[in-house]
Amino acid sequence: MKLAVHNITGKETSKKVDLSNDVFGVEPNDHAIYLDVKQYLAAKRSGTHKAKERSDVKGSRRKLRKQKGSGAARVGDIKNPLFRGGGRVFGPRPRSYDFKVNKKVKRLARKSALSYMAKDKNIIVLEDFSFDTPKTKSYTDILSNFDLLDNKTVLVLAESNKNIFLSSRNLKKVKVVLASELNTYTVMNANKLMVMESSINEIEKNFWYLSDEYYKKTGYNRKNDRPKREV
Repeated sequence: MKLAVHNITGKETSKKVDLSNDVFGVEPNDHAIYLDVKQYLAAKRSGTHKAKERSDVKGSRRKLRKQKGSGAARVGDIKNPLFRGGGRVFGPRPRSYDFKVNKKVKRLARKSALSYMAKDKNIIVLEDFSFDTPKTKSYTDILSNFDLLDNKTVLVLAESNKNIFLSSRNLKKVKVVLASELNTYTVMNANKLMVMESSINEIEKNFWYLSDEYYKKTGYNRKNDRPKREV
């Protein structure tokens, strides 16, 4: 799949980039996307909820009345959950909501999300640019050139750029991420994916390089010829 490269004024340049079908042209798997997004959101939950059960409530441990002979139901102390001011029965306790998703499922989910964006023509490739100083207006000018001020956008960078990040930080519907940090939730939550020209190679390397498809196409031996990933 070939896409035209745009400059920050919103006009097409003479350059074109070729997107790998192994990353941007796979058959999307909705269930893999669901699992990856669910795991991402679950891991973000703090899980610090806590209710006081009968052992945590302040109060006397004295038995209120004798066990037998009163004619009423047997009771223990004042912290009984049936009484006003007693403890809660089976209340929430601090816990982690995170769960495991296999690496291959995560890789498939991210490629599926990118394939959906490419299929719907929601990927914009930009020439590499930078700002001399952090300025929010500089970033909003770029968005207005593409008529994206009211849309949720994600800008993918190949490497960290402090001025671009600071320029976008005050904008509510804008997110700037590195290619190495791109995840399924970020892609699926955006209306448009704005990709730096230099970051496409990083995305393909992270999502396809060293995967099963890579070894099948290149003929590398997993044990002996496995190349080291660049850091």
